[in-house]
Amino acid sequence: MNDRDQQNDKPRESCGIFGIFGVPGASRHIYNGLFALQHRGQEGAGIVVSDGEKIRSIKGMGLLSEVFAIQSPEELPGNLGIGHVRYSTTGSSLAQNVQPIVFECMDGIWALAHNGNLTNARRMRRSYQEAGAIFQTSTDSEILMHLIADPMYRSRNRRVERALSELEGAFSFVLMTKDSVMATRDRYGFRPLSIGKLGDGYVFASETCALDQVGATYIRDVLPGELVIADAKGIRSSTFCEPVTGSLGQCIFEHVYFARPDSMVFGQSVHETRLRLGRQLAKEQPVEADLVIPVPDSGSAAALGYSQFSGIPMDYGFIRNHYVGRTFIMPEKTQRSDSVDMKLAVVPGVVRDKRIVVVDDSIIRGTTCRRRIESLRKAGAKEIHMRISCPPTRNPCYFGIDFPSRTELIAAGKEVQEIQEFIGADSLAYLSLEGMLSAFDHPGDYCTGCFNGKYAVDITEDHSKKAMETGGHLEV
Repeated sequence: MNDRDQQNDKPRESCGIFGIFGVPGASRHIYNGLFALQHRGQEGAGIVVSDGEKIRSIKGMGLLSEVFAIQSPEELPGNLGIGHVRYSTTGSSLAQNVQPIVFECMDGIWALAHNGNLTNARRMRRSYQEAGAIFQTSTDSEILMHLIADPMYRSRNRRVERALSELEGAFSFVLMTKDSVMATRDRYGFRPLSIGKLGDGYVFASETCALDQVGATYIRDVLPGELVIADAKGIRSSTFCEPVTGSLGQCIFEHVYFARPDSMVFGQSVHETRLRLGRQLAKEQPVEADLVIPVPDSGSAAALGYSQFSGIPMDYGFIRNHYVGRTFIMPEKTQRSDSVDMKLAVVPGVVRDKRIVVVDDSIIRGTTCRRRIESLRKAGAKEIHMRISCPPTRNPCYFGIDFPSRTELIAAGKEVQEIQEFIGADSLAYLSLEGMLSAFDHPGDYCTGCFNGKYAVDITEDHSKKAMETGGHLEV
């Protein structure tokens, strides 16, 4: 693993999705909902809206505010639509890969937005291409578009359900036609998706913080293996697969790092879960110190929990520059490297001559962590004890997190003592797998494959970010 491979310590996650039906001024609500989900993707953004007759869209590269700096959401009239903010885990960071994807079938125009990774996408794409199908993107999400348009499914009852049943891996989708919005999750429930009520209409969002942002009332989560349809008849539900007989595969990193602390994810408070992780970390990995400091923002609640259990006071030794954004989402390694140095600044007066416990949620590559410890040393910290609120991340993820290769993971090739020496800490300790799971109400329903290699589903094909690309890119 070279230095360029370790330029950021954070996992990179794919996308936030939002859908709404039966609410006047839908585009403005979608914009506001996506704004609450911006932490899930900063590469591109898009909104598609229908007024019942015409479907209109605006999408582009960059932050939501950048995409809509020239064209306003108000230019998309209608009371139903969907939206997407993207970080690419399948398909390069290109304009044609920005979602929602809009496509026309025999029965009209559809649009879809996806969070997750399909594990059988390469095989299905190859099969369609051999039959003469043309793909407009290099994303796995487009597979569902071809299934919906396929005469094998288009001419049969429960068309969308039959198409969804062909997909394997992780997916939360929102789809729309000119007069309906649909929301669905894969049978193992890898990625979150919630349902809310807004006036007489309905809202679907990756996290409940987006429901709060638009004033919607949380109803429940979309169930694993469920398709929820909102149209003029109201809201109704169906299933596209047999219920899972064993454990689900909910992504535990949603709670550890990805989700906003004010969200409810998989029915559990993110903030409270991180507090529990921090308390358990202090119980398992105590150390004599003068001060606990978090690595903001996702390490803050765990640091508070560590402080509460240990009795060591907490202070803010790092100050975050919020204008830099979340460096893990930046697609190019050079961008992430440049941003790492600007993202956090040390407060010398807080850490000078102190024995400090630094609490963070994870270490992925190691270089960023090493730089931060170096900056704490320069500021006069006497001792630096690193504490991580999850186990070592040793295995790739195939379900929507962009660390698919073991070569990118420092814990895959080094023991804890070696990682400690690499980052330059006086001590390093991780939360145990059992300790992490103790923070969850239903621990058996979470995927822990990135820690122990035991995935909720079998992996039937290799995956890489550019697996769908055959060479060359269309400039648009």
